[in-house]
Amino acid sequence: MTQAPTPTADTVRRLVRSLLKEGAAGATGAGPDVRPVTDSGGAATWWVGTRHVLRLAPDREAAVRQRRELRLRDLVRPHLSVAVPSSVAHGEWAPGLTFTLDTRMPGGSAREHDVSAVGEADLAGLLSGLREVPVRQAETLGVPRSAARSLESLRRAAARAAQRLAAADEFDAGLMQQLAQPAAVQLAAQRGTAVLVHHGLTGDHLVVGADGRVRGVLGWADTVVGDPAEDIAGLALAVGSPAAVRAATLAGYGARPCLRGLWLARCDSVVRLGEHLAGRSDEPLPLLRTHLRHAWEAILLERVTELREEGADGTDGTDDDML
Repeated sequence: MTQAPTPTADTVRRLVRSLLKEGAAGATGAGPDVRPVTDSGGAATWWVGTRHVLRLAPDREAAVRQRRELRLRDLVRPHLSVAVPSSVAHGEWAPGLTFTLDTRMPGGSAREHDVSAVGEADLAGLLSGLREVPVRQAETLGVPRSAARSLESLRRAAARAAQRLAAADEFDAGLMQQLAQPAAVQLAAQRGTAVLVHHGLTGDHLVVGADGRVRGVLGWADTVVGDPAEDIAGLALAVGSPAAVRAATLAGYGARPCLRGLWLARCDSVVRLGEHLAGRSDEPLPLLRTHLRHAWEAILLERVTELREEGADGTDGTDDDML
């Protein structure tokens, strides 16, 4: 198989020149101002002036996902109260390798700006909007189904990792006792609850204004039809467990999916930090520690002790909980 070319500033500049008129996107006499977005994509993602961002698929698998993403963004846009990226041009930058030139959204990331109470309502609109997207239409576009993860299996992996983190003075392993085996079983995903799941709600993918409002959501390439608790978990890692659970509750999710998302995030944060310390992951250590801190922030639901039976869709409200 022919190796894909490595995009350079000259490659990007020539491509953008063919797409935008002279003087657009911060162009100068030497061509448009382009620079890689090293924090969230390296050589595959480039700022183009102050108004656009160019994303280049580095291989054919990524190209398939990018083509699907462009169609999916059009499908979800009418259902969401937050912005979704818009492509002003798309095509191939090399044989079989696609690109999209998107309008840049104003604002920073959730790493740069805290989400306000009104921003939590924006996140609630995102979660409820995703639930409204017709699953059949998404699957017609090629969005895959993803089976719900076993929380019990994840709990066991996290318990082992917690011991290693405790030995490194990174974590109190006793906290894992809050998720006993019966609770993990009770928080198993419910049948018939699959919805469209963004599956990548990281801090980098949440566009947040200086006022704390969530202005848009990036990164739709990994979207699946599956467990809505995965997006609650992603938000817990990105903005903190209390904000994530409040947003999910505002979106109509009951205690079971909220707690499932919380514990997916907590177990993931422990496992990923353990993998880093064992030398099996190159994720940035400060980010992993932030995720651990966010995931283990206490929430109100943990103060009650009984979980009422919810409806099959897992979205009915409840006054009690199991933890």
